[in-house]
Amino acid sequence: MNGWRTRYFPILAEFVRNDGHIAGSETKELWNGLVGVPAAAILKHHEESVKFLLSYAEPEDRMAIVHRSLLFITDLLISLRSPEAAAAREEADAQRLLYEASAIHSGQMEEAPPSKFETVLQYMDSGVALFDAAGNLRFVNMQMSKLLQAPRRSLIGSNLRQLFFHENLKLSIRKYILRVYKSMVFYRRYHEEFQDASGRHLLVSISQPDELDGDYLVSVKDVSEYKQIEQAAFQNDKLAMLGKIAAAIAHEIRNPLTSIRGFIQLLNPYLAQVGKQEYGRIILSEIDRANEIIYEFLNSSKPSAPLKQKVLVDLLLKETILLSESEALMRGCEIQYEIFDPDLAIAVDVKQIKQVLLNIIKNAMDAIQDVPGEHRGRIAIQARREGTYALMVIQDNGKGMEKTTLNRLFDPFFTTKEAGTGLGLSVSYRIICNHGGTIQVESQMNEGTEFMIYLPSV
Repeated sequence: MNGWRTRYFPILAEFVRNDGHIAGSETKELWNGLVGVPAAAILKHHEESVKFLLSYAEPEDRMAIVHRSLLFITDLLISLRSPEAAAAREEADAQRLLYEASAIHSGQMEEAPPSKFETVLQYMDSGVALFDAAGNLRFVNMQMSKLLQAPRRSLIGSNLRQLFFHENLKLSIRKYILRVYKSMVFYRRYHEEFQDASGRHLLVSISQPDELDGDYLVSVKDVSEYKQIEQAAFQNDKLAMLGKIAAAIAHEIRNPLTSIRGFIQLLNPYLAQVGKQEYGRIILSEIDRANEIIYEFLNSSKPSAPLKQKVLVDLLLKETILLSESEALMRGCEIQYEIFDPDLAIAVDVKQIKQVLLNIIKNAMDAIQDVPGEHRGRIAIQARREGTYALMVIQDNGKGMEKTTLNRLFDPFFTTKEAGTGLGLSVSYRIICNHGGTIQVESQMNEGTEFMIYLPSV
């Protein structure tokens, strides 16, 4: 008996959105469902529906909504008059009902401004949407409209099926709506976290409070900042664990290596006599390589405290580029440099920061080297002031990284290179943190990678 109430609002909303045009089959179905329903009940429900429409409308759209809603209720009431209703009394009743409908809409234009609670709901940092039990969208706040990247007036009144094919919604957003719907219906998941195409982490919650009379409340919150804090804490935990391992085994390994190296040097004359001096050279080089790995291992767990001194960023970067230029030329890479503030200075341990910069530049060369075919490598280095920080940017046009690689980039022992140790970037991360700075990375497959190093300026 009350099925018409569920259909009424979305059909009215579509009528208003489409400038008074609507599918005839839907209108006919609603009209048939309203046969025998008292006109007063229709008017009351129409008034509630118009209030919903006006609650999200922009000031410049309110007059159009009122006008189109009045046309809708006028056509409806006229169509519901029976053929026999030609008597004067019934005619007068119909005119009275039309007058009441008009009065309802006129009253809407002079309604009181939204309360503080409604304003808070509109401007809160979480996206909020309200669906009725039939899946019709009754309300969205401004934040939800921003997350969906579509105006509210184009969404209100749409049912779930219409949202899946909505022309104002991007394909990626429609896919996420479908994914949330499937999780709720098939897996009974009412709280789930998603990562959208731009990398944001969104927490979606669906509830059905008793106070909403069967309606569903959907809230979406951007938790990207919390995820970054969580990942930073997790990264620190891993580095702390690495420190414990390093302290336990590093020195025990280096001691026997030192002894082996000494005895090999004593045996070198005898190896030369039998023509095997190459064996000695290989053994010594491998021992030195093992010592370097252990040194990186120790530094990754606890780099030495920085011995800070004031240095111009311009001078620091030029010296670093000078150290890398010859290798870059041999690999067919061009290093471009630009600074926007020649007087920009930082207080750092020059040796440690150079280690970070050289490590990132070497990784950029490796990424460029891995691009198949003829490829002109380019490494662009920039420096500028960002608030109270000095920002150094190192960008390459190498092969780029996938998101899975990007998420584990600073993990100890994680590497994509066959001969890599996976310690270089974890050491760099710790050095920058010890200097009170941050390091960020952006990368796209086949488009290159960009490292951004922020250090406090002086």
